[in-house]
Amino acid sequence: MTPRPTLEEVAARAGVSRATASRVVNGGSGVRQPLIDRVRTAVDELGYVPNHAARSLVTQRHGAVAVIIAEPEFRVFSDPFFQQQVRGISRELTANDIQLVLLWVEEEADHERIGRYLAGGHVDGALAFSLHSDDRLAGLIAHSRVPAVFGGRPGAGSAPTVPYVDCDNRGGARAAVSHLASLGCRSIAHIAGPRDQTSALDRAAGYFDVLIEADPELIYQGDFTRVSGARAMAALLDRRPDLDAVFAANDLMALGALQVLQERGLHVPRDVAVVGFDDMEAVISDCTPALTTVRQDIEYMGRLMVRLLMRLLENPSGHGSDSVITPTVLVRRQSA
Repeated sequence: MTPRPTLEEVAARAGVSRATASRVVNGGSGVRQPLIDRVRTAVDELGYVPNHAARSLVTQRHGAVAVIIAEPEFRVFSDPFFQQQVRGISRELTANDIQLVLLWVEEEADHERIGRYLAGGHVDGALAFSLHSDDRLAGLIAHSRVPAVFGGRPGAGSAPTVPYVDCDNRGGARAAVSHLASLGCRSIAHIAGPRDQTSALDRAAGYFDVLIEADPELIYQGDFTRVSGARAMAALLDRRPDLDAVFAANDLMALGALQVLQERGLHVPRDVAVVGFDDMEAVISDCTPALTTVRQDIEYMGRLMVRLLMRLLENPSGHGSDSVITPTVLVRRQSA
């Protein structure tokens, strides 16, 4: 085996001092562009790979970010939402030459494990999403003093100084229910998401913005899974056979609702109109008829989380790292 090329060899090939080569390799400033070009050419020609431990001593960076999903493994790999958000995060981290360390919460002991990992100085920052109102993760992240960005608006009691990226959940829900009302629907049901997540609460609030005096019998609690959407639709039909529209708080629950409506012999949208939320291609492709839904750019939101975190790492005071709310848009298809 040939020995790995050293920084001294890079400096000699480029015709610069070792200190200059080190500044270029480690992203330092104060080097003229012609010298930067010569060092980078030497790196490519020699196939030089920086020593991570040595580089960390110079830059005080680890080149890694923890991505924490506050859900068990089966949810992470079965829900396309998480796949899209992680894809956006991964692509943006890759563009910044940063490694992704994926963590999720399977059981209570995982909170302590994640807290120790963050406090141990293994990563430069943390990205956390799908937080629940009773989740200890927000406090553990704050205690670790690791720069962090949340995906989704944190609930009451979470660290108020942590920036977040979210979509206009309430406005999107309001647009969905207003659309159903404009079609002449009069008994509009809502399959809500879990009460311990702000996205579900905001979408329910958008529903009530339009239907201020909605009948409580038209509301059924789901948990953002397809199974819960089917269960909710069956219960709603049994409870209120006169309902003529459903707004589901996400596409997976809308897919479950469509399945039950077909099993009951009801035509969509003639008998019951259906609107979802997310516009996830992996789910939409399974919907018959094609699902009208509220689109949020999930992958882009993942990218924004990384960009906010990078600003925090550059400016620990938080300047330029304000939270971001991305717009939503109603996408009309055949179901409503």
